[in-house]
Amino acid sequence: MTATESAPHPADTLRYPSRAVVWWEIIIVLALSLGRSGVYAVVDLMQKAMTAPLRDQTTTLNPSLANEELFDLIRQLLSIGFSLVPVLLVCHLVWIYGRNPFRTFGLDFRRFWTDAGLGVTLFVVMGAGTLGVYALGRTLGLTTALVGSAMNEYWWTTPVLVLSALRHSLLEEVIVLAWLLDRIGYLQQLRGTPTARPKTFHTTMTGAFRPGPAAGLVAAVAVSALVRASYHLYQGIGPGVGNLIMGVVFAVVYLRYGRVMPFVYAHALLDIAGFAGYPLLARLGWFGG
Repeated sequence: MTATESAPHPADTLRYPSRAVVWWEIIIVLALSLGRSGVYAVVDLMQKAMTAPLRDQTTTLNPSLANEELFDLIRQLLSIGFSLVPVLLVCHLVWIYGRNPFRTFGLDFRRFWTDAGLGVTLFVVMGAGTLGVYALGRTLGLTTALVGSAMNEYWWTTPVLVLSALRHSLLEEVIVLAWLLDRIGYLQQLRGTPTARPKTFHTTMTGAFRPGPAAGLVAAVAVSALVRASYHLYQGIGPGVGNLIMGVVFAVVYLRYGRVMPFVYAHALLDIAGFAGYPLLARLGWFGG
């Protein structure tokens, strides 16, 4: 073997990082975003459980951030903007490896109507399931009463709640669904060969890595679902279980469909209904009871 054949090309070194590099990427991204939220959620749940029965407590999802209208608006927009930085980070990490993150994860509008149709279907199914799990959790005393919004009523309140829903949908689905499954798939393909190229990869450098075989798929789906469940535990055991189920469904359908946009649509609709539609749901008796 010649020196040219044995020496890795700089582009290959960048495009095919080692297992250690990818593990550190996962740890850092999750520590900056939803993994950190999961740790805090577990601590919050423990504190709430030690303070009073969960059925007697309330969790506010969108509180006001300042007493003055102008500064409340500024803080709300800053919170939304800065919380999306981890999404930019994972897109950057995909980009520097020579892949287009929007094409890799299907984070675009190329198949709008198909994506939207699947998104609406997931919204209806998961929305009904979410309400059912919430009601059951309240009955069993495993879930706190949820307040979708405690923001003061201003002209911008509903638009900001919609932006907050879009924030959550992008943050969770891009990181916990598309990117995390892609990184787990890459790690599985490098198993036993920490510095080698993955076994399969799209030559256009735009495709996502898929976990496999069967045991690998189960492990990847479980990891994604457990992370999703963890950062909802501050609401109680019920939402944790509900989001675990949703995480499994989303991961399985995503791995089959290969595009993240339907899940962004579905998640956004779920949160818009829960945030902006909270007053109506409360009057119907779904929340606070």
